[in-house]
Amino acid sequence: MTVTDEFRAARDKLIELRSDAVAAGDGFEWPRFDHFNFGIDWFDKVAEGNDNPALWIVEQDGTEGKWSYAELSRRSNQVANFLRRSGVKRGDHVMIMLNNQVELWETMLAGIKLGAVLLPTTTQLGPIDLTDRVERGKAEFVIAGAADAAKFDDVDAEVVRIVVGDDATRQQDYSYVDADDEETGFDPQGTSRADDLLLLYFTSGTTSKAKMVAHSHVSYPVGHLSTMYWMGLTPGDVHLNVASPGWAKHAWSNIFTPWIAESCVFLYNYSRFDANALMETMDRVGVTSFCAPPTVWRMLIQADLSHLKTPPKIALGAGEPLNPEVIDRVKQEWGVLIRDGYGQTETTLQVGNSPDQELKYGSMGKVLPGYDVVLIDPATGEEGNEGEICLRLDPRPLGLTSGYWSNEEKTAEAFADGVYHTGDVAERDENGYITYVGRADDVFKASDYRLSPFELESVLIEHEAVAEAAVVPSPDPVRLAVPKAYVVPAGGFEPNADTARAILAYCREHLAPYKRIRRLEFSELPKTISGKIRRVELRAREDQLHPFSGEPAVEGKEYADTDFDLKS
Repeated sequence: MTVTDEFRAARDKLIELRSDAVAAGDGFEWPRFDHFNFGIDWFDKVAEGNDNPALWIVEQDGTEGKWSYAELSRRSNQVANFLRRSGVKRGDHVMIMLNNQVELWETMLAGIKLGAVLLPTTTQLGPIDLTDRVERGKAEFVIAGAADAAKFDDVDAEVVRIVVGDDATRQQDYSYVDADDEETGFDPQGTSRADDLLLLYFTSGTTSKAKMVAHSHVSYPVGHLSTMYWMGLTPGDVHLNVASPGWAKHAWSNIFTPWIAESCVFLYNYSRFDANALMETMDRVGVTSFCAPPTVWRMLIQADLSHLKTPPKIALGAGEPLNPEVIDRVKQEWGVLIRDGYGQTETTLQVGNSPDQELKYGSMGKVLPGYDVVLIDPATGEEGNEGEICLRLDPRPLGLTSGYWSNEEKTAEAFADGVYHTGDVAERDENGYITYVGRADDVFKASDYRLSPFELESVLIEHEAVAEAAVVPSPDPVRLAVPKAYVVPAGGFEPNADTARAILAYCREHLAPYKRIRRLEFSELPKTISGKIRRVELRAREDQLHPFSGEPAVEGKEYADTDFDLKS
């Protein structure tokens, strides 16, 4: 049996057992390969004589492009030949800095086939961040559009530039258009070992400097079998995932998982979110599977969801739990439940609400096939029903990183005591449902009660005046700390005392006394470039503003629950 046959058999078994999560968990084993190349051993095999769409991109102005599996197979061969002629060799580090354009998928496939080490990077970075990534990631080549390639004029490291979209502007640059002249066949000139380094993804750096997460030729390309099981994708589906290139979620849902399932990756490129335009496009192309972060789901339900005449059969959310109001609204209008899942840049999907599993509101779901999740008390090291989410390493799950590249100290910390430590805290109920509590660094104590910012934020966001919220501990001379909310007001609401009073009153009604929000400040939220809230900055700010004085620190901007008569 070839590696392609083994991979297909593992995939088909998960599809077959989708309606029986217990059987899937008990009966699934990761396929173990000595050598594997996703581009050659899977994509090219699937693509043979296959004119079904693999990629479909629609622009906001209505123009579009659609590429079949066979076309992308041939085109990625041309690009691989071109990259080799440009000097890229097996093991060379190549930064890919492209938007949602066909060249991104061509270069990802070509790089995999070549055996290069790929560093997907967001186009939002400037020279300072790029210098850091080039130096730490040891990037030797960069593939970018003309405007982004020009940023490297100010990068303190020399890289070979391969310019997409325009002719190369420097004599030493290579022009991507020259790939058109290459042969459509490709000789890999060697094989890819399963444990060879393939991908380096930078974490978003919410609590510290971004780390480089290493993934092999199997940890993402094969490991995303678990993600496919959670999503419920099957051959022929049209999958739309809202994610920006350069981050792991884009690889999850816009490259590996749909192509493992032999689905079509669909992209709708918009500069400004327009719910009606999005739904019209989804209707026209026949989107069957839709995954979006909670922010997009919350914006969608502000519109008339009946505008979408043919809703997707699959609806997914990731990044943080959705409040029941959003789930119920989508269920009412579209007849489909939004299913949550949990994973990290370091892993594929570990926990999720699989398609035929009963949904528990607020829960991330249950442990997925291929993973063995334990909750470990950080203080005692004992396993229980509450604690840090950890993965048993015997047997080692295939979808797990090999570690943080060039950072032995961080790798040792993550893999201490015979398990992989996620750094996230959760609770597990008697039926096996796991509920996210928060980052271990973010959970805090107030009056000797342990509080989850995530839980409090989920209540805050239900109030109509709250567009976004982040909760952090604020020093207090009596309680040690009290929960403080940083709030971005929703459209139509002023950041004033009346709005603060309404929000605090709502929290008083919907939270237990020990969980109540005691302070509130209207403010924009500091975020990483990938959009995650940097609570570490807010905590540091509170330590400066409230050195155990307990007094409001920002006149006219911060409000305390004691400022109002909330009992009336």
